[in-house]
Amino acid sequence: MLFLGQHGYEAFLERELVEAGLPVTEKGPGWALTAADLSLRGDLPDLSFPLLALVAPREIKGDSVNALAQQLADYFLASLRGERIDASWPCIFQMVPEVVGLGRRASAVEKAFDELLRKKLSRVAKLAVPELPRGAGKARGLFVFFADFGRMFVAREAVLGGQRRMADDEAAPSRSYLKVEEAYIVLGREPRPDETVCDLGAAPGGWSYSAAKRGAKVVAIDNGPLKGGALNHPLITHRLEDAFKFQPATGEGFDWLFCDLVEEPHHVMQNIVTPWLAHRWCRRFVINLKFGHVDPLGLLREVHAPGSPFADHAVGVRIRHLYHDREEFTLVGEAKP
Repeated sequence: MLFLGQHGYEAFLERELVEAGLPVTEKGPGWALTAADLSLRGDLPDLSFPLLALVAPREIKGDSVNALAQQLADYFLASLRGERIDASWPCIFQMVPEVVGLGRRASAVEKAFDELLRKKLSRVAKLAVPELPRGAGKARGLFVFFADFGRMFVAREAVLGGQRRMADDEAAPSRSYLKVEEAYIVLGREPRPDETVCDLGAAPGGWSYSAAKRGAKVVAIDNGPLKGGALNHPLITHRLEDAFKFQPATGEGFDWLFCDLVEEPHHVMQNIVTPWLAHRWCRRFVINLKFGHVDPLGLLREVHAPGSPFADHAVGVRIRHLYHDREEFTLVGEAKP
């Protein structure tokens, strides 16, 4: 399988794969290739650093746009034998963004491939969608990754972690807004108009604004000021309190807990995650843990280990290094009933 991750975090991607029993045979900027075919093993591990994984990728090499496009079309048409496509399907072209000019090469090959496909199977070509499906799990379509100008990996199946680039909102008061928007996709759920949210460490209000724009009522906890669309929003109540000291009133609870604090992750787990999940003060959560000063693989092991607050008090936990994350993990899930 070919695993794609964020550029700059390749060492962590490789370590996570090796610890999962997937030794890396080759790697490059933002990608790592393993010899194991997880589709045959049937035990897909829930990994954090991969954004996307191509199943049984075929390597294609060529010196020109037309050569690459023709080989890609031949591969795709051969793989369609015995298969009928009646609905939209993902046709995804990705590349190493740090290689200057590679994006133009990928776009040219994509255009040439589309022309070839329209000549052979116009109906199938019209159903192609250049976007990843929303959510996590397996997907079938055509997935193309350019490792260099004359080298690409292609596959019909991929495993999605749920991460993806999100569209910004001019009213959002901070870039962190994009992280919680992406986290909803990983979880497969987002706040609703009849729900309540507690946002610990809310300022300047990106996460609070995200929930309020969906109609949820938000209690934003932070001694700092709210800004942008979060400032004076009718659905956001700003309390000037310490996030570590705040507790819901007796008998009170929230549908959602948001927590994105620039704090040591063990301090957050001990003083926020444990009481909030153990007392079931929330039903669902989106929590960021910073790993800038700790070993991220060690932190992953601790989160998964028996006895951790997530293992003891939560279900459906997914831990992701999001497209919009930097030195942090985003954890989503639900409190145990």
